[in-house]
Amino acid sequence: MVGATGYIGKFVVRELVARGYQVVSFARERSGIDAATTAELTQQQLQGSEVRFGDVCTLNSLLKDGIRGERFDAVVSCLTSRTGGIKDAWMIDYQATHNALEAAKAAGAGQFVLLSAICVQKPMLEFQRAKLAFEKELIESGLTYSIVRPTAFFKSIAGQVESVKKGKPYIMFGNGELTSCKPISEADLARFMADCLEDASKKNKILPIGGPGKAISAKEQGELLFELSGREPKFKKVPILMFDIIIPVLSALSKIFPMLKDKAEFARIGRYYTSESMLVLNTVTGRYDADATPSYGSDTLRDFYARVLKGGLAGQELGAHSMF
Repeated sequence: MVGATGYIGKFVVRELVARGYQVVSFARERSGIDAATTAELTQQQLQGSEVRFGDVCTLNSLLKDGIRGERFDAVVSCLTSRTGGIKDAWMIDYQATHNALEAAKAAGAGQFVLLSAICVQKPMLEFQRAKLAFEKELIESGLTYSIVRPTAFFKSIAGQVESVKKGKPYIMFGNGELTSCKPISEADLARFMADCLEDASKKNKILPIGGPGKAISAKEQGELLFELSGREPKFKKVPILMFDIIIPVLSALSKIFPMLKDKAEFARIGRYYTSESMLVLNTVTGRYDADATPSYGSDTLRDFYARVLKGGLAGQELGAHSMF
């Protein structure tokens, strides 16, 4: 298991352990947001698996510290870049995951389960291109593969819970109906990924997946938060055109100041997520299709919001992905 210390990775490890798999988790000695998680805490979080430490960005470390000359049946990857920056994307979403594939072959593994993202259907960002480059390699590798493309995670639409709780307005772009998603919980996604190891119908396929229920827009997310918090709905609309000003300026400046390249990319990421739905894309019509987006699991966004409004967002920290 690579990417074991990530938001989804920890839940996948727990699910695999619960199902009786013998799991080896490969991780850095310092991980998490700002490398705040120690080796000791990592071992506690991944209890039930054997934790081996090394650097997934180095194939030699994966082979020497991770595989150790042993045979493995499958590799599961939840690797994803933390920032979505250009260098980070190609280092993690492509190169590190490529290293995991090479390690899988060296270990005699016959199966590879990959956590990707539904947004790669319409690649306009560097991390999407990096993910697609690896997806292509995996499909052509000869290994049995499952490429899981989830919609939004609960965490990714939890950024305004605390502000709404404090009586502040819910910020949305445009009229709040520009985008929709079928959010899925970390536990349900972990179960789906574990199913890929066992379910023949999920093998050698690209698998878009969302959570239960209908697609929900940004405005509906805000309305749900206000309802559950018992507050009068109060919205603040932000024009999406702001990105069309910021992006060209940062892109132009980055030619003079290379350190601004990632800033421009982050602005492009913001523009993308405020204008593109996290649903299956109909390639014929060019429109997103909620009905064509498969649903899985039982955890609902309503239950999640109710829980974090009451108990807080511990464990749901967005880190570099926070917009508000």
